[in-house]
Amino acid sequence: MRRLAEEKIREAMDEGVFDNLPGKGKPLDLEEDGAVPEDMRLAFKILRNAGCLPIEMEVRKEIYSLRQLLKEAIDEDSRRQLRRELNFLMLKEALLNR
Repeated sequence: MRRLAEEKIREAMDEGVFDNLPGKGKPLDLEEDGAVPEDMRLAFKILRNAGCLPIEMEVRKEIYSLRQLLKEAIDEDSRRQLRRELNFLMLKEALLNR
């Protein structure tokens, strides 16, 4: 299934389907605070700048890091352990966002 998805993505890339997407060539905003209520964003930004992220954002940051490690993992034991940790963090994130 993954191979099929990757083939479809490559075909779309070759056809130029992704060439005119907004934000192309710009870095991703990994500090996205769209889930933070608008009236609390300033407070969250101050805390983030002070190195004190809310638990929800810390979990998202860890999830992102684990996904990057999983992409680079070579042996199956490491991949299995990383998937286990990733699943745990995704469950934790889901519970925090309830």
